[in-house]
Amino acid sequence: MKVFVVFYSMYGHIYRMAEAVGEGAKAVGGAEVSLYRVPETLPEEVLKNMGAQEAQKGMASIPVCKVEELAKADAIIFGTPTRFGNMCGQMRQFFDATGKLWAQGALVGKVGSVFTSSATQHGGQESTILSFHVTLLHHGMILVGLPYSFAGQMRIYEITGEAPYGASTITGGKGERMPSENELAAARFQGRHVAEIASQLHRKT
Repeated sequence: MKVFVVFYSMYGHIYRMAEAVGEGAKAVGGAEVSLYRVPETLPEEVLKNMGAQEAQKGMASIPVCKVEELAKADAIIFGTPTRFGNMCGQMRQFFDATGKLWAQGALVGKVGSVFTSSATQHGGQESTILSFHVTLLHHGMILVGLPYSFAGQMRIYEITGEAPYGASTITGGKGERMPSENELAAARFQGRHVAEIASQLHRKT
């Protein structure tokens, strides 16, 4: 039972969340978990000017996903930073190349899930995940979120991401805040939850 974690991360926040999602998925017996990046669309000079080169180097060991590889997975958990309440351009361009998969129905019945990040507490995390769901529904995927059985999303005594739609983290306006332990716990929970559902579906096929 194959679980893919497919993400884009500019400064490393989503990458850290992706690692935690993968850790959670690996806790499910029989799950083969693979992490992939989507292709970068920005020139090196732009990444340098944005101060993102060091973080990008830290992710260099993660293979870049080819769209056709998505068909091999039983579950795919996507990670994207928020861009004005939507997925980032790199992820959008990746999905815009999946027309052949759509025509073949290659992702129909596979489990799909999303996690995200934003600079501020109310920076569009929920709208990013919900609008991402529209693309997954067009591909016929089975959507899985972050149920309230993960009680960490009920906390009111600390600033934290998360919603029933999926795990999330808050980065700070300058990217100075890395995911908290509660946010990482949410990511692990989501990864395990998705893998458990995918495992049940896999056994029935």
